[in-house]
Amino acid sequence: MALEASAPDETPELERILAALDDDGCREIIAVLETPKTATEIAATADLPLSTTYRKLDQLTKAGLVSEPLGVRQGRHQTSRYVIDFNRITIGLNDDDETFRIDVERSSGRSLGIWSNAGRDG
Repeated sequence: MALEASAPDETPELERILAALDDDGCREIIAVLETPKTATEIAATADLPLSTTYRKLDQLTKAGLVSEPLGVRQGRHQTSRYVIDFNRITIGLNDDDETFRIDVERSSGRSLGIWSNAGRDG
């Protein structure tokens, strides 16, 4: 069985998502993101080095599993907060029974929800 084809210079979505879910650090980050958190908060909660946390967040963002839609003002600086960007992931076979497909149920309401106004100056 083959994975769905994509452009030669792109990693197929299925491979990107599976690689992120197969990574212990990425799974730990997903587990600690019940609420929006900064990279520093994620690193402390997940007990990961900050540099590793940023690499894993980049991997999760590229896979479409985490996003950073929120900024919090701290003095003159703005700090990003990361949120989970899915509710469910389903992997199945396409109709041809030879390629896999991945369905990601996005959670725009969950990722932003009550947090959409967090950190905004009034």
